[in-house]
Amino acid sequence: MTGVSTAREAAIASALDWFDSGAFASELARRVAYRTESQRADSAAVLRGYLDDEISPSLARLGFTSRILDNPAGGGPFLIAERIENRGLPTVLTYGHGDVVLGYDAQWRQGLSPWTLSREGDRWYGRGTADNKGQHSINFAALERVLAARGRLGFNVKVLLETGEETGSPGLRDICVREAAALAADVLVASDGPRLRAEQPTLFLGSRGAFNFDLTVDLRSGGHHSGNWGGLLANPGTILAGAIACLVDAKGRILVEGLRPPPIPASVRAALADVVPGEPGGPEIDAQWGEPGLTPAERVFAWNTLEVLAFVAGNPQHPVNAIPPRASAHMQLRFVVGCDPARFAAVLRTHLDAHGFPLVDVAPSRVAIMHATRLDPSHPWVRRVARSVAATTGRAPTILPNLGGSLPNDCFADVLGLPTVWVPHSYPACAQHAPDEHLLVPVAREGLAIMTGLFWDLGEMS
Repeated sequence: MTGVSTAREAAIASALDWFDSGAFASELARRVAYRTESQRADSAAVLRGYLDDEISPSLARLGFTSRILDNPAGGGPFLIAERIENRGLPTVLTYGHGDVVLGYDAQWRQGLSPWTLSREGDRWYGRGTADNKGQHSINFAALERVLAARGRLGFNVKVLLETGEETGSPGLRDICVREAAALAADVLVASDGPRLRAEQPTLFLGSRGAFNFDLTVDLRSGGHHSGNWGGLLANPGTILAGAIACLVDAKGRILVEGLRPPPIPASVRAALADVVPGEPGGPEIDAQWGEPGLTPAERVFAWNTLEVLAFVAGNPQHPVNAIPPRASAHMQLRFVVGCDPARFAAVLRTHLDAHGFPLVDVAPSRVAIMHATRLDPSHPWVRRVARSVAATTGRAPTILPNLGGSLPNDCFADVLGLPTVWVPHSYPACAQHAPDEHLLVPVAREGLAIMTGLFWDLGEMS
């Protein structure tokens, strides 16, 4: 990769002029309008339409050939596209997902709709603006800007776009196994998730894994009056609360040895030494929560966490004076490299039995488990991308060994055997998965500059 050139600077300037013209906003608005809610049973047609009618034609204009593949697991379809300039050139695989979580239309602030791109100040509101339509649209636009400036990329590109990430990426691993030759590349460069902070360019090199499971106590067919039967009938909610308390304590520390990770490697501690999580305007970090003796960065990026995502007993909206017959909790374990998720269900069963909770049923709640991955921060591809980002922004990016959240990165790192470098274009307070999801305009604009500069530099590698 050469130093910063006048041509490189001109390409980035041209990309920013294009962004400022409103052209990017128009593309994003068109994509946000697709109601690609993969959690809906009736979403198949719109998911396929996003790939067939929006993404495939857009990539065709850049010289890509595309295929739409049915999902072997029965979920939303996949798109595989490629632009091959020369088989001898380096090949980059990029990834994104066209599906979004449910819109929750009625919960958005007055004047906003999840399916209409709306700008207020430095925010573009709309479902998928941050996760993930805005992010893969930035990357596709950067490829287009480099082609417009240079007439070629100087490397080969392959695209894998799925439409089921928000339901756990069913079928993605199978597709990567089946299409391994078609997806062969030298590196994955993709964008999802947030930067560490809005103003700080960030790279992350993998992600924590996610194991979701349900705990259920189902004792009888109906509720019974709490005055007549209280003290005589076991309460499922009480039992379940006790069961959860034996898994994770009142300060968030995991109490099950088999759910705790191995010691944090020295290289990971070193990479996180100067990392400070949090976002101005975001929630205040609870200093005493989680594993004691760890820094906040280590707790979210280098350790396991067990969370109660939902807990239901009786009718919370309209409580009645009755002992409920059933209680359930939806739990999530985020885990780092070095843990075996195939053992988690058995570990939970053994622990609950040993602590007197045989009535608590344990069941994994997702077919596909997102496994943990982590690339060494000293890897040559990491250094290459970091140099490019610094050359564009004038700021060294924060490099995280892995994201605190979960992505299907194991499909690329483990199945395809690729080094993986993620360049996120969102920020922690984007309301991802919530009403009023938005993309920060300055972050999106800088993201386009970063990716234009990066793709320019990759074209000079040969």
